[in-house]
Amino acid sequence: MGSVDRFIQFNNEMIDARQLMHYENVAKALTKNNLLAINERKLIEFQPAEQTISLSVFWRHREEHVMHAGRMSDIFIMADGFWKLFDVLKWQYFQEEKPNNLPKFMDQLLFCIEEFRMIEMIQKKRIGTQKTFNIRIQTYLDFHKQQLRVSIQKGFLADAFISYLYISLYEGTMYVQGPDSFKLTNTIIQKVYESNSTQYSIDLVYQMYVLLNEYLKEDSLLQYYAIISYKSLPPKDFHYHRGVKNSEPGEEGEKDTIEEIFRSWHRENEQEDGVHLQYELEHGRDGKAEQAIDAEEGQEGHDITMTGKGQSSGNSKEGQVDQTDKDQSSDLKKAGKSFGKEHTNVVYKEQRIELTNPSDNKHHLYKYRQESAPYVKAFVQEMKKRLDQKRIDKRTNLTKGRLSTKLTALWTEERPKPFYKKNAPSIQLNAVFGLLVDGSASMQDKMEETKKAVLLFHDVLRELKITHEIVLHFEDAYEATETSQPNTFEWIHKLEDGQQDNGLDILSMVAHEDNRDGFAIRWMGNRLKHRSETHKFLLVFSDGEPSAFGYAQNGIMDTAEAVLEQEQRGITVLHLFLNDQEATEEQLNLFRLIFDKKSATASSLQKFSEETLRLLRKMLHLVVQSS
Repeated sequence: MGSVDRFIQFNNEMIDARQLMHYENVAKALTKNNLLAINERKLIEFQPAEQTISLSVFWRHREEHVMHAGRMSDIFIMADGFWKLFDVLKWQYFQEEKPNNLPKFMDQLLFCIEEFRMIEMIQKKRIGTQKTFNIRIQTYLDFHKQQLRVSIQKGFLADAFISYLYISLYEGTMYVQGPDSFKLTNTIIQKVYESNSTQYSIDLVYQMYVLLNEYLKEDSLLQYYAIISYKSLPPKDFHYHRGVKNSEPGEEGEKDTIEEIFRSWHRENEQEDGVHLQYELEHGRDGKAEQAIDAEEGQEGHDITMTGKGQSSGNSKEGQVDQTDKDQSSDLKKAGKSFGKEHTNVVYKEQRIELTNPSDNKHHLYKYRQESAPYVKAFVQEMKKRLDQKRIDKRTNLTKGRLSTKLTALWTEERPKPFYKKNAPSIQLNAVFGLLVDGSASMQDKMEETKKAVLLFHDVLRELKITHEIVLHFEDAYEATETSQPNTFEWIHKLEDGQQDNGLDILSMVAHEDNRDGFAIRWMGNRLKHRSETHKFLLVFSDGEPSAFGYAQNGIMDTAEAVLEQEQRGITVLHLFLNDQEATEEQLNLFRLIFDKKSATASSLQKFSEETLRLLRKMLHLVVQSS
């Protein structure tokens, strides 16, 4: 049966990122597969090559509890049912041997029967799922009752029988109306309750086909089930890469469950990954190359630094930043899998931003700082005042502490208290900031105001002696291909720079092409996670949603997942949307999807600096309160 290989999303609706993470965690727990991902397509479906399970869009636009129960039931059926109980080998033989005149119809019957079997077995195993499945069954019964009437009226008998079968399974054959030809199968439908294997279900499908073949002139038009695509499966003798097939034939035998297919696909991909295979043509193994001098053990986690024309050198870990000041290096690093599956083919470089127009920028720098000086001064004084309020005044007449030099109270008072405590030392704000600035082409007309806001951010944190990092990030759209997406991180101010003034670097920012936000957030998160400061903040300045090569469809969800990952590390992620007009409701919903409630918008370019200060005030207030 053909898969729903092309699901076109006609609007911007998506599952909430936190809900999606919850669904993924449930699926991973049920399957014990930590690589499993969840997405949404027209029908529930397995995609082994992508290690993905799809939920059905059937549950959209329903009451909240119905939508949640429906999606959870999809996960239970797929991850706890078909994952372990569906015999793929028998199904493959069924695909090869079934008649050619009603192939789609027969597939739909098989999956309908198998779904019924899965639900029955899951409910017996997990009694707590009964309420969830009751909601699912009732919702689909309403759908199929309507569909049955419509299909009969239009003469689509194959589609009508699928609905007839579904209603019969869950309500009984006595309570469903249909053509007399359908009732011929009632005895066979009763046998579905006895089905205990995929082969038994296949046998029942053949029996129904024999009885209905002369009445059904056309195959079913609609598709109610996808589950798994025949062309997405590996061959029945799939074991290893063809280069080692002869040396290790049948090492694990034929795969007969979806679980085994996913594992096999993952093992094959693992064998094709790693530093030892990036520039090799043959299937490698972990270990030292026979003819290499000082060869290093090949591991997937190793980073590849490409110099010259594809020559690799170095073995720094993925995401590790060179702490030496080798900032002008053009060496590329490969993202690999540590930055998320959407960025497997990303290569990136880290470098200092090149200063441009130093003479003109010095004039602009002086002008911008003159304009912002009152705001910086007022802000810094406000923070210092709050810090002073946290200091404890000197306390005297205590029963313990330091002994006072004035001891007359020992003779003049019945219960003397000659001790005191000194003032608390001044409080240093225990925080670190990382600022990611969108360097995409759409920032071209907003870059001047962005520079002012970033400069304000930089000057305030310098005055307060708070460690921070400012980075412009972008992707080279003209060089990006399916196998390589070059990204660049331009340091404007590094964590190691301390209180150094990098105002001219800020004014050297220019817009480039694309922005791969999820990748950039994870990269900055790696920079911050090892810092010793108690409070870690990651700010994202951007003017819209992420956009990069092959990233348009999945960019929003990937960025939302990246934000959640940083929060789990203890890094607070905040977003500031830069635009020349009020944000639309659609844009606000998008930002809430990605950043939850930690997103702010500037109603105009002139208010971007004000919003930057407001965000800083909010974050630093939290730091002061916890000091």
